[in-house]
Amino acid sequence: MSHLYYQPRKTRLHRSELAVPGSSPQMFNKALNSNADYIFLDLEDAVSPNDKISARKNVMQALSDINWKEKGKTISVRINSLDTHYMYSDVIDIIEKVGDKVDTILVPKVGTGSDVYMVDCLLTQIETHKKLKKKIGLECLIETALGMSNIKEIATSSKRLEALHFGVADYAASLRARTVIIGGLNPDYPGDQWHHGLSQLVMTCRAYGLRAIDGPFGDIKDPESYIASAKRAAAIGFEGKWAIHPSQIDLANNVFSPPKEEVDKAKRIIEQLEKAANEGKGAAQLDGRMIDAASARMAENIVNINSLIESKK
Repeated sequence: MSHLYYQPRKTRLHRSELAVPGSSPQMFNKALNSNADYIFLDLEDAVSPNDKISARKNVMQALSDINWKEKGKTISVRINSLDTHYMYSDVIDIIEKVGDKVDTILVPKVGTGSDVYMVDCLLTQIETHKKLKKKIGLECLIETALGMSNIKEIATSSKRLEALHFGVADYAASLRARTVIIGGLNPDYPGDQWHHGLSQLVMTCRAYGLRAIDGPFGDIKDPESYIASAKRAAAIGFEGKWAIHPSQIDLANNVFSPPKEEVDKAKRIIEQLEKAANEGKGAAQLDGRMIDAASARMAENIVNINSLIESKK
């Protein structure tokens, strides 16, 4: 391994992330009582311009009145993008008043590292002024050609940064890609036209210690295609996916939870390699196959995510 190594920034259970429009407060308690690991209260795309201010007030009220932690939820707020006049008020109003209730800020349409720096700077000033004890995390949506082309710069732009999300809808629009449905596959393309973007994002996240989260799938009446999309993401290293409807939450949780037999095998791999190490060996055999240090690292990933899931029960 290289001498230069980026430690994981923040470990959180992040199999499913439910999007909840800030303009729909009737959905807040449903989100609270759902099985979602993560909730983001949305002030951006799911909210019309006429409802931006009232949605912000709704979100602040929900953060103040609802005990999200009691239900084991990680709570995030997706602010408006930096090219709008709503963004600075989203950050200042929410964090000054209820910043102690916010785990992360989700920044949309990030194009450069300076975008992240701007939000980081605002958060730092507010935390200092309000004497907030908990440092608020940042997450970035990579959903433009500019953002994807600058993804490594973005990944190293702030020590607050915890995760990158693949925003497939705006990414498709930015590329002028011909799409059938948000996150779906175009039959005219021989394979998965999102594979390159997904692979670029997960590779960058793993290089710099960030969580990699897949974005939305638009057809809530097609659970089979949602599962297929989630499985493709999980296969290349993503650890979770958005749910734009409660019906998608359990689908994501199931896909991104390692099966019991996989967990059991991972534990056996670790045990067998520890035994081999005690005997002065660098490799061992399990079920007729060679296992080594790389096997141990893969096994540890499985055991660690299973431990997070178990701790939530």
